[in-house]
Amino acid sequence: MRILHTSDWHLGKTLENVSRINEQKEFINELCEITERESIDMIIIAGDIFDTHNPSSAAEELFYEAVEKLNNKGTRAIVIVAGNHDSPDRLCAASPLAYKNGILLLGYPASDAGIYRCETDHIKITASGRGWLELKLSKYEYSTVILTLPYPSEARLEEVITYETSEEKLQKAYSDRITELLMQLSQNYRKDTVNLMVSHIYMRDGKISDSERQLGGALIVEPEAIPSNAHYVALGHLHRPQKIKAAPVPAYYSGSPLAYSFSETNYSKAVFVIDAEPEKEAEVSEIYLKSGKPLKQWIAKNGIEEAMAWCEEGKDQNCWIDLEIHTDRIITPEEQKKLRELNTGIINIRPALKTQQDNNITYINRETRRIDELFKDFFIHKMGIEMSEEIMDVFLEVINEQNERNSETEIRGEDYETKIS
Repeated sequence: MRILHTSDWHLGKTLENVSRINEQKEFINELCEITERESIDMIIIAGDIFDTHNPSSAAEELFYEAVEKLNNKGTRAIVIVAGNHDSPDRLCAASPLAYKNGILLLGYPASDAGIYRCETDHIKITASGRGWLELKLSKYEYSTVILTLPYPSEARLEEVITYETSEEKLQKAYSDRITELLMQLSQNYRKDTVNLMVSHIYMRDGKISDSERQLGGALIVEPEAIPSNAHYVALGHLHRPQKIKAAPVPAYYSGSPLAYSFSETNYSKAVFVIDAEPEKEAEVSEIYLKSGKPLKQWIAKNGIEEAMAWCEEGKDQNCWIDLEIHTDRIITPEEQKKLRELNTGIINIRPALKTQQDNNITYINRETRRIDELFKDFFIHKMGIEMSEEIMDVFLEVINEQNERNSETEIRGEDYETKIS
């Protein structure tokens, strides 16, 4: 049986408010091509399909298009569990239609896949319970037993793990509870089945990046929690593809398909393909992804002239760029605009001031200056660049709205005093 493991698509996620939806479409197309080329029988998606609980219509449309293509008209099984970024109920809203084609959506740790029927000739749920299922694919004589553990927060587990308040005791209690749960579920494994596990959890010793949010220091699971009789464990949550070395069996994070922060500039993205059959060790291979724009960090130590030269020579034209400029003066809005015109991939422009001028304003001269002048000085002091007209317009709009509210409050107060006098 050939299984493909992917996770953390984060459909709808932006990079500093820049849409990545076209890159995510590119990834889906690449994933479909890999799936066909590698003759994949089943796809496991280990959570964080979307970036928010309320994804955009474009993100949801891309998800439905993706699973339809990957499912290949009901001939390829897809097992999907919810991550911490997903709304379990929203993710599973299409279950009555999805299950008919062998697309299994599981939102909560206690979800039972047997509630719905698979009506395809190629994929059958032959047994199931809370947190596990047995799946039979028509081309194989044996079945696969899958333990399914969507993001197991206390709320989604619907239980209080402990009343202890110290982080150390809370951490141990949580890991012990997950261990106990997985040990119970693993009793459904058999020697004549391919035994798999999929979960969206934070495993100890996993390497993280800046793009992961809401990991929670108390929600770490010890590698020993993984059942020792599993063929493969498909993990989601961490964005770097990696193996959990301390796990008793092959356990991998597939990572996110795109780099979602500039801390991810130095490692590749991948999916994993697993070849498994009963009573044999699984073979795991890594397939590196080509889709999506690379993220680059530029450090112009010789000032803005060096950054301009890079842009003019066409450096990293098909990349997203975080630009740091070492300078002894502020960078004007015109210079920022010019840089972005030369390279439209520049996301951030951050000056690193060589000398810090004393921009402190005394109490006396603050009394005689307008608020817009003070804010402009503060912005330059903090950011090292001149404020654009757009930012100033927004600031003044906020100030004016606040002044109007204060005026209305004062009027209402005067009316009240008049009535009671």
